[in-house]
Amino acid sequence: MCGILAVFGCIDNSQAKRSRIIELSRRLRHRGPDWSGLHCHGNCYLAHQRLAIVDPTSGDQPLYNEDKTVVVTVNGEIYNHKQLREKLKSHQFRTGSDCEVIAHLYEEYGEDFVDMLDGMFSFVLLDTRDNSFIAARDAIGITPLYIGWGLDGSVWFASEMKALSDDCERFMSFLPGHIYSSKQGALRRWYNPPWFPEQIPSTPYDPILLRETFKKAVVKRLMTDVPFGVLLSGGLDSSLVAAVASRHMVELEAACQWGTQLHTFCVGLKGSPDLKAAREVADYLGTRHHEFHFTVQEGIDALEEVIYHIETYDVTTIRASTPMFLMSRKIKSLGVKMVLSGEGSDEIFGGYLYFHKAPNKEEFHQETCQKIKSLHLYDCLRANKSTSAWGLEARVPFLDKEFINVAMSIDPEWKLIRPDLGRIEKWILRNAFDDEQNPYLPKHILYRQKEQFSDGVGYSWIDGLKDHANKQVTDAMLMNASFIYPENTPTTKEAYYYRSIFEKFFPKNAARSTVPGGPSVACSTAKAVEWDAAWSKNPDPSGRAALGVHAAAYEEEVDAKDANLINGSPQKLPGIVEKATTVV
Repeated sequence: MCGILAVFGCIDNSQAKRSRIIELSRRLRHRGPDWSGLHCHGNCYLAHQRLAIVDPTSGDQPLYNEDKTVVVTVNGEIYNHKQLREKLKSHQFRTGSDCEVIAHLYEEYGEDFVDMLDGMFSFVLLDTRDNSFIAARDAIGITPLYIGWGLDGSVWFASEMKALSDDCERFMSFLPGHIYSSKQGALRRWYNPPWFPEQIPSTPYDPILLRETFKKAVVKRLMTDVPFGVLLSGGLDSSLVAAVASRHMVELEAACQWGTQLHTFCVGLKGSPDLKAAREVADYLGTRHHEFHFTVQEGIDALEEVIYHIETYDVTTIRASTPMFLMSRKIKSLGVKMVLSGEGSDEIFGGYLYFHKAPNKEEFHQETCQKIKSLHLYDCLRANKSTSAWGLEARVPFLDKEFINVAMSIDPEWKLIRPDLGRIEKWILRNAFDDEQNPYLPKHILYRQKEQFSDGVGYSWIDGLKDHANKQVTDAMLMNASFIYPENTPTTKEAYYYRSIFEKFFPKNAARSTVPGGPSVACSTAKAVEWDAAWSKNPDPSGRAALGVHAAAYEEEVDAKDANLINGSPQKLPGIVEKATTVV
């Protein structure tokens, strides 16, 4: 990942202003420690902090067209850049960077080229011929982008809030799948897939199509000129990414330089579920596996730094970001600059445990649509900023545009969790890779029940966070929370603690408004909380909070208060837990 900052329409274009832009861009240097660039044209500035992944020798930014009248600063990867270059035969390219095609596509097609890009990206482009500019963000919001406005009428764009929050009167998260045009002075949506209106699809389930589309999504993300690996938790999603990637290592251009053995990485408390499962998958696939341990205290000590980097006070995001943040530092120390990760699958296939309670296929499908649309505020934000904090790039094959279209066109009846038919969560994905002749994974891994990342790294991690927060936040503080934090008022001591840290770094009203709120259980939307009356009494975002669904649903460590949530005891749904852990 890289870091971008762009400012248009500054009244002050003095040397002092240039120095200020450089200073603010430097706040993004963790995202791109390899090189810094700045282009100034009148009252317009485009700054870039580069993490060199493709064409490290000549791809420094900002990038230009032939006569340098079009300037672009980009954070991301364009996986189809070679195919796009074929459409631009009349254009002269200066670098081998995948992002240079953006400047030439704009020359050729004007503002209506963004849908041609296959990748993850946030970019800002300046046309110096008329001083117009555009900014755009990828379909799902894998890469972060913020937009802000200064009191002097200036318009700002930045990869992270910390680069513009001090100098903008108002700012917000730039919407995924949107483009901003200075000519229109507004955002408009460029990403309009068939599933977006949330109408119920009826395409029959085709396991071969689903599998082949996912394989293509993984392979295209192996485009790199630097060492890379896969984040492997041992759960279904990351294991499938690793399984597909390991089969295609020999074909890679980078194989001659970096070898054909895939590197995999896992983090957890000693004895955690993820460490054990990941080791088993790595042994099966024959990867070079790296296992990192952390203690609860090390995680707690990192919380302030984590919140500064991920720029949120959402409880689930912070719980999961901390181990990922610690692991990313270890991975970068090994010389690795890019990793593949398994985010997005649970949103697309209804993999979270609360989907067990979906009342019908219509609500199931609408919930998946809502989850995908809000990924940029949760898992995409976590995966990107936790890794970018240490100059590590995370790529997410499940959020490939073509793969999402295929998966979201399937009749949601096939996605429903049906214990009577032996179907656990994400059954259609598991079944697609259940190849008897050439197995991708062992059966018990292929059908392992979902663990949220913050749970899988070790159940005592969440309990340790709660205990620490309870010591920092008094009952009186929580009682008066609505007066201190009237917007998105924290309802637990853990949430209050994270909020207080966030406010220290980002005190403006606009900053707190970038974080979503509302009730949630096991990562659900507020609407899905209504699926089970008991959840409104236990709105904990941990996957284990989906009482009666997860095999480890607070069975032994739940305290007496929580044990009374459902008719006096944590109930199980007959048949679901047993089938979820034994189906093969």
